[in-house]
Amino acid sequence: MASQRRKLGVIGAVVAVLVLVVGFAGWWFLLRDDAPEEASIDAAGETLDEAAGGDGADTGADEGGGAAPAAAVDGEWSVDATLGSFDDFSGTWAGYRVEEELANIGASTAVGRTPDVSGTMTVESGEVTAVDVEVDVTTLQSDNGQRDGQLAARGLEYERFPTATFTLTSPMALPEDPDDAWSVSTRATGDLTIHGVTREVTIDLDAEVTDGSAAVVGQAPVKLTDFDIEAPTGFRVLSIEDDATFEFQIFFTRS
Repeated sequence: MASQRRKLGVIGAVVAVLVLVVGFAGWWFLLRDDAPEEASIDAAGETLDEAAGGDGADTGADEGGGAAPAAAVDGEWSVDATLGSFDDFSGTWAGYRVEEELANIGASTAVGRTPDVSGTMTVESGEVTAVDVEVDVTTLQSDNGQRDGQLAARGLEYERFPTATFTLTSPMALPEDPDDAWSVSTRATGDLTIHGVTREVTIDLDAEVTDGSAAVVGQAPVKLTDFDIEAPTGFRVLSIEDDATFEFQIFFTRS
């Protein structure tokens, strides 16, 4: 009997260890929030510095030591997907960020991004007069392939609406005498089209220019219902908040 009790005790201890291991694994893979950080102009600026082969010390000052004029950025610009990498989100990308409630897990942040961004920007007399950007939403990637597949026929319904677009509707004036002509924080107003529905949005953005390349980082709050998007909930996804964020990090080079 004593031997049998010892065996049962050993088995119980092994089972307890396995439960702890499985429980920890469940927390590690399911409960931890691995959502990528929001885009920042500091991180985007590092990509520009690496592309220029510099250390970020050059802020666009001329040889006389003064700030370069805003007109130095005048011209036609095109989206550049060659700077940085999508693997670590140091390159061009656009996507969404939304809060969801998962069964047996709780609150989680869903983030989907794609590097398939194209478009142009026009700067005239130190003023951004035109921006037209198109995003291929069929290639959005999150940390969950099942979620991405669901968006083909539900939610974004990218089989029916494969692209999202943004068109600037109001010129953006750059500072006349900026302390740093290569960096500016501003707002862009334009038409955002998602799911076949167009709404006017205002985007908070930061921009930096270095050696003929520009980084533009921004985000805009959007309501899914404003774009006729029905949240694709189900057995695993209990709820998805109506308030979401359209976010992007886009690099441009002079055409």
